[in-house]
Amino acid sequence: MALNIESVEDGVPTTDGHNNLPTETHKRTTNWWLVMMNCALTAVGTIGGPLLLRLYYLHGGSRKWITSWLQTAGFPILIIPLSVLYKRSQARGMSFIAEPKLLASSAVLGLLIGVGNFMYSHGLSVLPVSTSSLLFATQLVFTAFFAFIIVRQRFTPYSINAVVLMTLGSVLLGIRKSGDRPPGVSNAEYMVGFVVTLGAAGLLGFVLPCIELTYAKASKAINYAVVMQFQLGVMVFATLFCTIGMVVNKDFPAIPREANQYELGQAKYYVVLVSGAIVFQMVFLGSMGLIFCTSSLFAGVVTATLLPVTEIAAVIVFSEKFTGEKGMALALCLWGFTSYFYGDYRMNKKQKEAEAESK
Repeated sequence: MALNIESVEDGVPTTDGHNNLPTETHKRTTNWWLVMMNCALTAVGTIGGPLLLRLYYLHGGSRKWITSWLQTAGFPILIIPLSVLYKRSQARGMSFIAEPKLLASSAVLGLLIGVGNFMYSHGLSVLPVSTSSLLFATQLVFTAFFAFIIVRQRFTPYSINAVVLMTLGSVLLGIRKSGDRPPGVSNAEYMVGFVVTLGAAGLLGFVLPCIELTYAKASKAINYAVVMQFQLGVMVFATLFCTIGMVVNKDFPAIPREANQYELGQAKYYVVLVSGAIVFQMVFLGSMGLIFCTSSLFAGVVTATLLPVTEIAAVIVFSEKFTGEKGMALALCLWGFTSYFYGDYRMNKKQKEAEAESK
C-alpha cells in the first residue's frame, strides 16, 4: 500500500505529512477496524447509490443535474460526526483544524468530482445499472495507471493480478452488451452514455491518487477528523458546481412538477432523492477513509469488487438479465480482490519478520 500509516492515536491513525511520498519502507500500524468501517460505508454507497438513481429515472425522473447534485449534496450530515470529533479533540488537546492548503486542494478536486458526477449521471440515465457498473469498474485500471504516475504506487504480482482479473471481468461483460439497450433509448444516446460513463471512471481514477498525494504532501499529521474536513470541502465545491448547472438548467422549479408526476408518488419521489444524497455521502466518506488508511489503489480495488455485486442487486431489484458472462465477471472480480488482499497480507508479514530480525 502506498500511503504510510505511521501510528495510531487513540484509535485514529495519522499520517506523517513530512515524509511526502513514501519511497522506502516505513514502519506501519494499520487500524483494521477503521479499514473495515470504511469498507462497509463504501459498500452501502457503491451498491445503493446507482440503484436509487436508476429508480429515479425509471419512474419519471429526467433531470441529470439533479442526480449529479444528489451525489454530493448530503454533505451536511458530516457536521454531526465532525462536531463529536471536535469536542473529543478539544478535551484531549489534539489538533483539529485542517491546514489551508488541504482545503484549497479540496476545492479543485471537488470541481473535478462535480464534473465526473454529471458524466456518471448522464450515463446512468440511458444505461442499465448492470452496464453502467461494468463500465465504471474500469476505474480500477485508471486508478492503477495514475497511482503509478502520481504517487509512485509499488506493484506486486498480487496487485497486478488483481488489476488484470478485474479488467478481464469488465471486458467479458462488455462483449455482449448490444442487446440491453433500454426501451426508448436510441443507439446514439446509448453510445454517448457508454462513452461518458467510461470518462467518469477515468476521472475518478485520476482523482483518487490525487487525494492520496494531497494527504502525503500535508505539512502536518493527518487524523480522521482532518480527512472528514477535507471531504466536506470536496463535497461543498462539487455541490456548488452542480448547483450552478441546476440553476442554468432551471431544475429547482422543476422538482415539484416531477414530484407530482412521479409514478411511485410524490412522497416516494422525495424519499428517493434524500436517500440518494445520504447513501452517496457514505461512499465518498468510505473511499476517502480507505485512501487515508491504505492507498488509492486499494480503494479502487474495493470499489471494483463491489460493482459486480451492484449488478446482482440490479438483477434482483429491476429484473435486469443476469447472464453467464456476469457470473464469470463476478467470480473474476472476487478472485482479484482476494489476490490483492492476500498480497498485502504477505507484504505486512514479511515487513514484521524483517523488523523482528533487526532487533
